[in-house]
Amino acid sequence: MQTFDIAIIGGGIAGISLAYFLSPHRSVVVLEREPALGYHSTGRSAAEFTLRDNAPLVNALARASHAFLATPPEGFATVPLLIPRGSILLGTHGKEALVHERFEQAKALGVAVEWLDEAALLARAPILNPAYAAAAYFDPDYWDIEVDALLQAYARHARRHGALILENRQLAAARRVGEKWLIETNEETIAAGVLVNAAGGWADMVASLAGVAPVGIVPHRRTAITVDLPEGVDAGHLPEINEIEEIFYFKPEGGRLLASPADATPCEPADVQPEELDIAYAAHYVEEATTLSVRRVFKSWAGMRSFSADRLPVIGPARDEPSFFWLAGQGGYGILTSPALGSLASALLAGSPVPEPLVCEGIGADTFSPARFS
Repeated sequence: MQTFDIAIIGGGIAGISLAYFLSPHRSVVVLEREPALGYHSTGRSAAEFTLRDNAPLVNALARASHAFLATPPEGFATVPLLIPRGSILLGTHGKEALVHERFEQAKALGVAVEWLDEAALLARAPILNPAYAAAAYFDPDYWDIEVDALLQAYARHARRHGALILENRQLAAARRVGEKWLIETNEETIAAGVLVNAAGGWADMVASLAGVAPVGIVPHRRTAITVDLPEGVDAGHLPEINEIEEIFYFKPEGGRLLASPADATPCEPADVQPEELDIAYAAHYVEEATTLSVRRVFKSWAGMRSFSADRLPVIGPARDEPSFFWLAGQGGYGILTSPALGSLASALLAGSPVPEPLVCEGIGADTFSPARFS
């Protein structure tokens, strides 16, 4: 039976980024139930990076993550991890004041936002319907994230530091025996001093299996489709398009247009599939906000975004079992905040100081502690 300092349940972006940051300091094993890393949430994300337009603490995590993703450590990745995209934020009639307010807020922060009249709007996104967009501005601080390159870089460097990453490992049981956890999978039994719960939508189920009180992590389904763009429209030069109240968003994807109704429907943890109604809503928003006619949906899919009750991450030891460590509830921002959250969780597990980029944002060891749900 192999013994490790840390066993991580879950091979999505949360678990693999933690393995990267922690493996130089502790012996680590990652147990992933699927045949590939990042199968459920990470691999189905629209993968945008923005410094704004999230909750204040999430924005702080994004700022603390930006330097790592923009200029990663030498040799970390073989391709740039952030691709400049920019975003148009728009509102239809009745939402002009809200768009103006958000524009002025960004401008006050020193962001080089650009107000878009009709000509400027169509110059940046000729597919938009000017009759729909009553007010709009362009924010340059949006990037596409090369998700697979990021995930695989985390995994590759974790392995180089000795981490063992095992796929096709279904967790069967976990119990505390003396100073160790005995973790039974479909293949073997592993011993570890600390058990990390990075199981995404299955986080509460893993806790219950280990005899630890759940904290209320609820997975939510989000839908996306891709549709064809008109001939002559260069998808590579289109910005992302975000409705100002997050009713929908569009972005280029593989030469086509990705559209999501920004749904967040509570669901059971599973290999989630899109509902026909949500597909229809996505197509409806495309036809309403652009001049495109959706004759066919090229592809549709759904992914999970898992939230705690306050929609913030849960990071730290369980109140009822200090050797059980939560790393869950990253919602739809786990990829863009993975450098910050992975390094924070690693510091807490290794007994190291909170990393300086997080300290500068006012984030401490207890900011995301599960104790807040007591």
